[in-house]
Amino acid sequence: MSTNVLYRTSATATGGRDGQSATDDGSLSVKLATPRELGGAGGAGNNPEQLFAAGYSACFLGAMKFVASQGGPKVPVDTTVQATVGIGPRSEGGFGLEVSLAVSLPGLTREEATALVDKAHQVCPYSNATRGNIDVKLSVV
Repeated sequence: MSTNVLYRTSATATGGRDGQSATDDGSLSVKLATPRELGGAGGAGNNPEQLFAAGYSACFLGAMKFVASQGGPKVPVDTTVQATVGIGPRSEGGFGLEVSLAVSLPGLTREEATALVDKAHQVCPYSNATRGNIDVKLSVV
């Protein structure tokens, strides 16, 4: 399957989970810290799972807006997508991720909201990248 790339960006990390990462254009720079649950000191800084959650939630909301622009119900301005990312050891070895997306679409019926979420899950680039690789649970809240 090929992709007609319309945008490309890069980020560079140094120091691993206790280092830093920045986009090559300088628009984003984050200090990284390993959470205590993964054996780190915790403290100031973000971790890759937080960054993934932030990106996935924003991208999924964008996918819902795209679906709405194709004839679906309008996405309310106070819509939220909360992505929760979990990490832990896999039974097969190594580590794995899981994601839960909790979507609030105030003013839409449950049926409209569920249909919109299901369609967005088919077009969202993060959903397409994770499909078949990690568990992604969707819920309308």
